[in-house]
Amino acid sequence: MGFEKYYDLNLRETKKKIKESVGFNDFIVQAINNIDETNKAINLLAKRLREWYELYNPELSRKIIEHDKFIEEILAGNPKRDSDSMGAEISKEDYQPILELAGEIQALFIFKSRQEAYLDNLMKENCPNIREVAGSLIGARLVALAGDLKRLIMFPSSTVQLLGAEKALFRHMKTGAKSPKYGVIVQHPFVISAPKESKGKAARMLADKILLAAKVDYFKGEFIGERLNKELKEKFK
Repeated sequence: MGFEKYYDLNLRETKKKIKESVGFNDFIVQAINNIDETNKAINLLAKRLREWYELYNPELSRKIIEHDKFIEEILAGNPKRDSDSMGAEISKEDYQPILELAGEIQALFIFKSRQEAYLDNLMKENCPNIREVAGSLIGARLVALAGDLKRLIMFPSSTVQLLGAEKALFRHMKTGAKSPKYGVIVQHPFVISAPKESKGKAARMLADKILLAAKVDYFKGEFIGERLNKELKEKFK
């Protein structure tokens, strides 16, 4: 076989393997990363919006903490200022770009919502047990942090518990700072609702169940998510 024929054959085989290597893990990772980056963009632009809008009506910005509700209030009309407001009078020309920025941020909120719905369907189809125990967003972040579902199930539960806290763990190892007790699973309602002195225990128990759910999903086992949630709550009590 000549070199050119060998090269073409090898190239076709490489392309085929690359195509076949793309799977649901890749779409989960891209979707959750996109959602997280959209969140960063929203927070950055919302901060700019508040600083800009506070030139006119600082009291409203400080009154409404949630970015989405603050934007809805602005776009619903020109909110009335307090009679003793510290804000300055501004022209329609100066107010218009503020409205446009608010509209763009609201569009990002809508976009993020659609992306979250897509990710939820993706997790429901491919990782139903993780979705049930961890939720779509936390579950997808764990898959992304691990690299894929296969790598995730190879971790011990103690590592699953700390995924997302790598910087704090490195700081602990380097400087002797306090060791982290949890990573992204700290955002889970089960950990949030636990008493302060029991959050570490709650995180360990949650990580155990998430890892079990991941193994069942990887090996295409039956749906046991509801049972795992029930066991988690009963054991913690």
